[in-house]
Amino acid sequence: MPRMTGGQVAHNRLLLAIVGLQKTSTRPALAERKLLFMPSELKRLHHSGQSHFITFTCYWRRPHMESAGACEMFVAALERARVRYRFRVYGFVVMPEHVHLLISEPERETVANAIQSLKISSSLRTAAERECDGRRSPLWQKRYYDRNIRDYDEFVEKLRYFHRNPVKRGLVERAEDWKWSSFRHYAQREDCGVEIESRWTADKRKTADA
Repeated sequence: MPRMTGGQVAHNRLLLAIVGLQKTSTRPALAERKLLFMPSELKRLHHSGQSHFITFTCYWRRPHMESAGACEMFVAALERARVRYRFRVYGFVVMPEHVHLLISEPERETVANAIQSLKISSSLRTAAERECDGRRSPLWQKRYYDRNIRDYDEFVEKLRYFHRNPVKRGLVERAEDWKWSSFRHYAQREDCGVEIESRWTADKRKTADA
């Protein structure tokens, strides 16, 4: 069996933590690990040393994102925003009435600009989904929650948290059964409609450039 490199071992541990098969280490010597100890394919893209855990909610917490069509249009809007503002997407989940994202800081503009653009784009493209008796409900609440993530353990905890959301809510029995998240990218290397920054994505880029 080929010997794995240090980066591959670290990446495998990250995957196991994300899918809930292994807890992250809590040894005192590692308690203050920063993102520079993440797999190198992730580390090199955190120029500021920070990533952002973003949450925004549908208007009055209405289930505007419960249809497959609305979810597909949101995922497509997220991929367009990623390309336009040049931020990295480490994970996401689309729930019936809210969305969680884990992203890097954009290379173009700011997080606020990128999220505003994403909300406007997804709102316009899902407008027909919200028509009722000639009236149209707004898609999103005006504000959003943004938490800076500086710590490796918190990074993994946020990914595990939102990947488990659909199971916790009783929408599916297993995280991999929920189509509208990045879980299957990590667990099965599947294309989820958005480029997820991971070792597999980095390897794919290297192959394409070879």
